[in-house]
Order: sequence, then C-alpha cells, then structure tokens
Amino acid sequence: MPAFDAPVSPSLVHQRTLGNGLKVLVHALHTSPLVSVWCWYRVGSGHEVPGRTGVSHWVEHMNFKGTTNIPRDEMKGIVERFGGMWNGYTWIDQTTYLETAGRDALDQMLFIEAERMTNGLYEPADVESERTVVISELQGADNDPEQLLDTEVTATAFRSHPYRHPTIGWLEDLQSMSRDDLYRHYREHYIPNNATLVVVGDVEVDDVLRRVERRFGAIPAAAAPPRVKMVEPPQVGERRVLVERPGTTAYLKVAWHAPAATDADFFPMLVLDAALTGAKGVNLWASFPGLVAQRKARLYTALVERGLASSVSGALLPTAQPFLYTLALTAIDGVGLESLESALLEAVERLRANGVTDAEAARARKQLRARLVFENDSITNIAHQLGYFDTVAGPDFLARLQAGIDGVTAEQVNDVARRRLGRKTRTVGWFQPQD
Repeated sequence: MPAFDAPVSPSLVHQRTLGNGLKVLVHALHTSPLVSVWCWYRVGSGHEVPGRTGVSHWVEHMNFKGTTNIPRDEMKGIVERFGGMWNGYTWIDQTTYLETAGRDALDQMLFIEAERMTNGLYEPADVESERTVVISELQGADNDPEQLLDTEVTATAFRSHPYRHPTIGWLEDLQSMSRDDLYRHYREHYIPNNATLVVVGDVEVDDVLRRVERRFGAIPAAAAPPRVKMVEPPQVGERRVLVERPGTTAYLKVAWHAPAATDADFFPMLVLDAALTGAKGVNLWASFPGLVAQRKARLYTALVERGLASSVSGALLPTAQPFLYTLALTAIDGVGLESLESALLEAVERLRANGVTDAEAARARKQLRARLVFENDSITNIAHQLGYFDTVAGPDFLARLQAGIDGVTAEQVNDVARRRLGRKTRTVGWFQPQD
C-alpha cells in the first residue's frame, strides 16, 4: 500500500455544490488505480429524541437491504466484482457509507449511493429481521463490561443532551419503533442538501463532477431536517455510577465534559490527552494502536508501571457539540477499584497543580503529528477524514488541524487541565465483577 508522508493538502481538494445542495469533495490522488467513495449524512444519535433512540443506526442497516433498482442480494456484489470493499457506520453526529474499489468501479459506486439516497425499500419483513439483529447487537454490547460501563457513564454524565443516548439505542425504543418511524427518518434526513459526497483516488476531477451530476443532479432537495437543539446544563457536582455484574475483571472510567471540535480548548485538550495517555490522533474510522508511545505518558508510569492497572487509555474525539473526555483503566487482579481510582485522581490532581513541562508538550505534539500522517495512509482514510470533518466541524477544520496542534503551548495545556479536569465536573464509573 502506498505511503502518504503528509496530511491532506486542502488546496488539492476540489469542492462543488450541486443545484440541489449536495456538497461534493474530490481529491485526485494517482498513487494506485483505486478510488474511494463516501456519502455522509448529517444525522446520528445526537439528533434523536426519546422514544426514537437508535433510529439512525437502524436506518443505516436498512439501507443495505436493496433499493428500487438494486436487489438486496446484489448490493455488495456490485462492488465485490471490482475487487472492492464496502461498509458504513453511524455515530452521534453522522451516518456514512463507503465503497473502495478499482477506478473502473467509480460509476457503479456513485450509482449505489444515489440509489441509497432516494430509493430505499424498507420492506416490512426486512424491518422485523433487522429489529432482531439490532437488539442482538445491543445485548452483545451489554454483555461486554467495558462497553456497558461506557454506556452507563455517558448516560450519567449528560442529563438532557441527546449525546447521552447510545448510538444503538435503548432496548424499549428498539422494541416499539415501527417501519413508518424508520422510513420517516430516512426521508427526512437522506436528502442531497443534508449530505456530503467525497471521492478520493485515481480520478480526474472534471470527470467525477460530470458523473456525480448525472447520478445525483436530478434528486430534488427537500426541507432542512428538524434538529434537536439542546444545551447541556452545567454539572455542579461529581456523579458516580456502579455496575455490578458477573465477571472476572474490574474496570474504572472517569469522564469530564470536553470541548467541541471547533472550541478553542480542543487542540490543547488533544495535547493534554497525549501527555497523559499517548497520542491517538483524530480518525474515528482507523486506529493504529502500535503507534501509541505510551511508556512515557503520565498515567502509564503512574498506574501501569506501578502494577495497579494492566491498561490505561484516554478518549477525546472531534464532535459537533461538547462531548466527553474519558480515561479508562483495567484493574490488575487483586487491586481494588477504590485504590485504583485514588491513584488515578492523585495523578490527575498532580498534573493540574504542577502542569506539564515544555518537553512533555513538545513530545505530545510530535506524537500527534505522526498520527496525522499515519491517518492518511490510504485513499479510504483520506476520504474518511475529508468527509468526517466537513460534517462535524465545517470545511476549514481539516486545513487548520496540523497548525492547531503545532501552536499549542504547555501553558495552554495546563490551563485546560486546571479548568476542565476538576472534581465537580467529573463522572466516575466502576464495573465491579461479581462471582
């Protein structure tokens, strides 16, 4: 696979908006005879209301079940005939679909996405079949202690904002939603003026734009989808959640309210997390765990090297509205959660009191720069980053990403640590295994 030695240059990305409002981003990259197509919709679980949680994810499932002009059994075969791969995912701010295949498949991939946008079938039998599949996914997640604890901590940290709902939804909503609920959601949100189409690979820009116009240009725009406008009230005291289930391992999670991607605190928080737990980068789609240099990270030395935890990780993801910064730890057998929590919070308070050094901040920035390079190691990842950040943070964010990280000082890191990692704004979660 070809390597890419720098983040995407925004000057090489061509943007066009069709008459129906569909935004199109094209990046010609002639490193291999491949092309990646992603279609992004600005709808996720963060746009859902009680009683309809999980509808975005369920709709994603339904959009692999065939269309008016593509029988359900042929959807994946169209891409696989060209040696390609296809997938999709839903999260709090977006739903997206992708195909990556040989360049000769471009027109067929655009055909699939145009069909998916406007001609989904939503056969009642398929709705019921997928109800069973989605509920099975939910129950599988609930049987995973770490996932269950994450769900409970998130729901406890937020009182009113829809980010509190799990993307897969709550069981009672999945049991009660109807085919009409799903189809209404599909028709409200799957419209060209609520979407961004991204094409990256061995293509000519003008040719792509002609093909996109032919496939998508006649799809009519529609009224802007209804939006849930909710501001989370300030947290005024520590919150705690205890989950007791059969298991063999104890887990600890501590979460604080985090800035949105476009907030001035976001870049300093990224560097803070890299100093605490190692740099993870900002690619939700791809992970490169072997690249995380954790051994010099604050919490690795404070907790793992001391034999209190077998692992420690941090999570700060770019989101459209303020989400969470989470520290997750796995306790060593024989170490109680009370002791582990005390050691973790002591390390956090020590950082808040004394700050990171200039050397730590420089090392964290260097790690993050390396991650940005590795996150662009394929046309699929490049296309993901273009669409993800356009959907979550707007068209200029990706262009500012590298400079935003490089400009962070140790003083800014220490400032966000003092302001954002306090006791009153944290939520602590324990998973206590039971015999």
